[in-house]
Amino acid sequence: MPKERIASSPDSGAERLITLAEPRSPWSEAYRALRTNLEFSSLDRPLRTLLVTSPGPEEGKSTILANLAVTLAQADKKVILVDGDLRRPSLHELFGLPNGRGLTNMFLEEKAWQRPPLQQTSVPNLILLPSGPTPPNPAELLASPRTEQIIARLSERADLLLFDAPPVVAVTDAALLAAKLDGVLLVIQAGRTKREQAQRAIALLEKVNARLVGAALSNVKLDRSMEYYGT
Repeated sequence: MPKERIASSPDSGAERLITLAEPRSPWSEAYRALRTNLEFSSLDRPLRTLLVTSPGPEEGKSTILANLAVTLAQADKKVILVDGDLRRPSLHELFGLPNGRGLTNMFLEEKAWQRPPLQQTSVPNLILLPSGPTPPNPAELLASPRTEQIIARLSERADLLLFDAPPVVAVTDAALLAAKLDGVLLVIQAGRTKREQAQRAIALLEKVNARLVGAALSNVKLDRSMEYYGT
């Protein structure tokens, strides 16, 4: 299982698309290394759909997912990025796009099912499906058979389908999605995630037979000796 270290960006508390803002930086190179590791980890079992989650909140999962999506799109992959965090969505904010319609509409409206409310980002090959209006029952929606139908429908339109999800220990949403997708990337934040939380997250994913393809360690202190390679 590949493990990649993602150093904190210069704005360590802010969610930034560092792969666009500073494409030659060591941080961006770390995301490209993560992309490569995931590609090699799925040689035997193709990875067409991927979930990114974390044990707890505020561990950098959405930022890592967004930057990973950018690097995959830059490698000529057609990527659909889905905000499956129906409780605290943030991907639309990262890409500066509206969140009036999105994934939840596909559950409830025939029009949205026929024509998914996808939005082109500023990155060629990268399309966003925001979360849409916040539902009163996120877990019930994701547990429904409609979820698998949505996954299949979106997969027809992209090489890779990437899902954001709430923290796996906090609510059941991530585990429900993980059981329906090809793999899971678990984000762990250095200095924040407790060992017990990480172990609990892995146990919950294993319980639903999810395929854990790797882990990304966020907020790692940058090794200054590597800065030369980002200049």
